[in-house]
Amino acid sequence: MRAAAYAKINLSLEVLGRRADGYHTVHTVLQTVDLSDRLTFAPAAEIRMECSEPSLANRENLAWRAAAALKEAAGYDGGALIRVDKGIPEAMGLGGGSSDAAAALVALNRLWGVDAPPATLEELARRLGSDVPFFLRGGTALATGRGDVIEALRPLTPRWIVLVCPDIRIAGKTLRLYSMLSPDSYTGGRVTRALSEAINRGCFPTELLYNVFEEVALDAFPGLAAVMEDMEEAGAEFTRLSGAGPALYTVASSRQTGERIQRAMAQRGHRAFLARTMGASGLMGGA
Repeated sequence: MRAAAYAKINLSLEVLGRRADGYHTVHTVLQTVDLSDRLTFAPAAEIRMECSEPSLANRENLAWRAAAALKEAAGYDGGALIRVDKGIPEAMGLGGGSSDAAAALVALNRLWGVDAPPATLEELARRLGSDVPFFLRGGTALATGRGDVIEALRPLTPRWIVLVCPDIRIAGKTLRLYSMLSPDSYTGGRVTRALSEAINRGCFPTELLYNVFEEVALDAFPGLAAVMEDMEEAGAEFTRLSGAGPALYTVASSRQTGERIQRAMAQRGHRAFLARTMGASGLMGGA
């Protein structure tokens, strides 16, 4: 059995404050794009993990943890060989690990024939990580709470997205960026609600694209400012951070424009991808 696990970008991301459980309350508009990891699943006596990135072939992989969670919840006796071929650069704010976990839940529910209902898969997804519930269906959605309460939005008219993944890594990235925010960074979710309402009207106002982590990203990621300057010189009308970064994206006015920006960034030595926005349920069609 095969499944595709698609990347996401954050069209808007606001932090409203810190919760009593240590998480933060967020309002974010999430959008899947067709950059993907490819997963294969085969019956096995136990859960086994393979990955094109050997360092990810272990029990900490969210796909392995998703399989273990579903097996326990369903009381299933067998296992599966899971192979992940990475197409989504890791630790970039594009949700690759969370998407893999959602793909594993959906695919193994079918492969094992356990027929867990959607509500069970959603609860397991919520336990695995804040982004995982969104990836069960993908598309365009508003996420609230700690990012795990999902409300589908009207699908975007397909847009071309240039993704740039800088060669920048910092330890404990997400926790570090949250710790760099101050109470002045917290908002009431107004921008995200305005963007959600506009999308539901069939509009896409790029001036409402927003990410609170851009306030601290240039300090957190050495060299990110130079990458943003390269994107501007390559023809990007604007750049936005996805998630906690350091991936950057811009929306291209056409495929040709996107290809031109992608080529220019690649010529500057950056990992750059041209992707397209997707509607919901792409993942649910894995076979």
